[in-house]
Amino acid sequence: MAKISPVSIKYMIHVSFTAEGALEKPDVIGAIFGQTEGLLGSDLEMRELQKEGKIGRIEVDLERKDKRTTGVIKIPTALDQSETTLIAAAVETIERMGPSDAQLEVEKIEDVRGSKRDYIIERAKKLMQGIEGSTDSRAISNEIKDSTRMANIQEYGDEKLPSGDLSGKEIIVVEGRADVLNLLKAGVNNVIAMNGTKLPEAIKELGENKDITLFVDGDRGGKLIIQNVSDNAKVKHIAIAPDGKEVEELTGKEILMNLRKKVSLGEYVSRDKRTQRTPVKLEDSKVVAPLEIKADDKKKLKELSEKNKGSGKAILLDNSLEEIKTISSRGLGGSLRRLGQRPAVIVFDGTVTGSIIEAAEEFGVQAIVASNFATTNTSIKLLSL
Repeated sequence: MAKISPVSIKYMIHVSFTAEGALEKPDVIGAIFGQTEGLLGSDLEMRELQKEGKIGRIEVDLERKDKRTTGVIKIPTALDQSETTLIAAAVETIERMGPSDAQLEVEKIEDVRGSKRDYIIERAKKLMQGIEGSTDSRAISNEIKDSTRMANIQEYGDEKLPSGDLSGKEIIVVEGRADVLNLLKAGVNNVIAMNGTKLPEAIKELGENKDITLFVDGDRGGKLIIQNVSDNAKVKHIAIAPDGKEVEELTGKEILMNLRKKVSLGEYVSRDKRTQRTPVKLEDSKVVAPLEIKADDKKKLKELSEKNKGSGKAILLDNSLEEIKTISSRGLGGSLRRLGQRPAVIVFDGTVTGSIIEAAEEFGVQAIVASNFATTNTSIKLLSL
């Protein structure tokens, strides 16, 4: 009986079976060859296919319990897709194994070449990473430019603050050294870091002669820095990273775009005050009873979370876990303000940042369901189901 070369295997047919009796492996193999004989014509006769090396050695794993036998059959083939599926369908027609009635079901037909392709791709990636002496001119050019910009980082004042070229009239103040490096990489050279959230004396002095743009992270900490610096130094403009992002992780395009969106300190303060004073007009403005999430509720929330995964949306639910509305995950605070109804639960796609939790607290949300949370410092119930 010919054996198929492992190299030539294309597909593996996986079949599960149950028989009402005690069986041995020869009973199963005999049934496969005997009861499929003549079903598909001479070209697809399983005995002949095995002699020709087009069907490999059939493997059987079985387990006997009381008078019942269950198990799995694996049939390797070097046939094409259509011929392999015909063989699989023929095997399912088997009704008896040995002296016993049996039921067979094809669980799957596996393309065994897929795992080889995955290995090839991953291995090729590692090999490419290991190639020394890359001749990619663009990569070399970018490396030289980045190296030059990194070399331009300086230390300013007695506090040795990381900085770039501060000779011009306008300077950008960021929080830390990593932020300075990222701006230099993007070609923004007139930058200096505070080296933390505490305002250094050197920044205060620079504010007397320079036009300062304060560029902060898009989170609650960024707002606190704006308040601290603007209360203690002269700040002309405010620039803020996108919601939930830090300046050090922005791309060059994002850095330039957010710097172009900078506003004057007066406009920022005015806008912030309007936001704080605008009343939240909610239909459900009364005190809401504490939300109790039971086992069935968790099951429903888990289903909603899985359905929402990858959508970039947030599902708003009322106290009965009925859907109010589905909105974009971005700009959640503004959407809640316009909604006109207080949601009890938010099912969120992605990582919930501190600013999102802050907005949810403002509007009385009692629970948030998400895959990840940037912080757990809140009274809101955070569920990762």
